[in-house]
Amino acid sequence: MERLPGGTRRLAVQLRLDLDPQWLWAVLTDYDSLSRFIPNLQSSRLLWRRSNVVGLEQEGAQTFMGMRFKARVQLELTEHIEERCLRFVMAKGDFRRFEGTWRIGSESGATTLFYELTVQGCVGMPIGLIEQRLREDLAANLRAVQLEAQRRANTIATPG
Repeated sequence: MERLPGGTRRLAVQLRLDLDPQWLWAVLTDYDSLSRFIPNLQSSRLLWRRSNVVGLEQEGAQTFMGMRFKARVQLELTEHIEERCLRFVMAKGDFRRFEGTWRIGSESGATTLFYELTVQGCVGMPIGLIEQRLREDLAANLRAVQLEAQRRANTIATPG
């Protein structure tokens, strides 16, 4: 986690996986289903598509220090299919800044899944207090994508 000025945080994490990249791409681009398996994501809805650019609306919620927090964002996401990269930026929402990248790659014969997020909370949002939560959520989200991709690969690969 990198601390940037103005209460902004940049988080990045990468997993090395023994999984065909096509399954990860299929999971990441199944926009209407993301809330089924990503923790704290209550809803995810594809609003529109214009070639390789999509509009998404997502709402997350979680309980932190005994209080329930909700946040909604509308994202503009660009699919870079050849590079297996998804870049997103908040068009509208409950943060001052919310943008990042999902990237699927390979390293030493393994598939890599990289996620980077730059987030700046609303005025009055105590970013210092939620840093640890952001860190935990980031790892949990990557693991959830991994598990869903593995589930789909095993469902298709298993006969009958």
